[in-house]
Amino acid sequence: MTSLTRGLMYGAAAGAAGTTALDTVSYCDMALRGRPASSTPEVTVRRLAQKLHVPIPGEGEKQDARVAGLGPLTGYAAGLGMGVLLGVARAAGWRPAPATHHAVAAAGALVGTNGPMTVLRVTDPRTWSAVDWVSDIVPHLAYAVVTVAVLERMMPTAGRQGG
Repeated sequence: MTSLTRGLMYGAAAGAAGTTALDTVSYCDMALRGRPASSTPEVTVRRLAQKLHVPIPGEGEKQDARVAGLGPLTGYAAGLGMGVLLGVARAAGWRPAPATHHAVAAAGALVGTNGPMTVLRVTDPRTWSAVDWVSDIVPHLAYAVVTVAVLERMMPTAGRQGG
């Protein structure tokens, strides 16, 4: 297996672990505070389908069920995608300091999930309350901690360079 392929595979595994951590923290927050699930992933899927002129098959409950399945998959795609990017960058020689590595992982996951929703005008982070921001940032920090830890374990390095 080439170094780049290894980075891709290990990055996907790290992103999957990080996404699991993100979801776990989010679901714990929902359980502790009695907060409902967000509908933004499903709204994003519908808006994206409209923008791309790609119909979502089915009608009524059947279509709603498909959208309910596709919504969370966008989060998995963002989490795995960011993990892949981090793994490939690491395989290519990027050796950031731990704080930089965590910041890039968290920021990448935040942009990967919130970016499309913002561009499609599903949400506007400028209008979020402090509680909204904390509810969004804390799970993404958990994502970063777990993703980076898994990458460090799977792709250890003797020294760091870059930044």
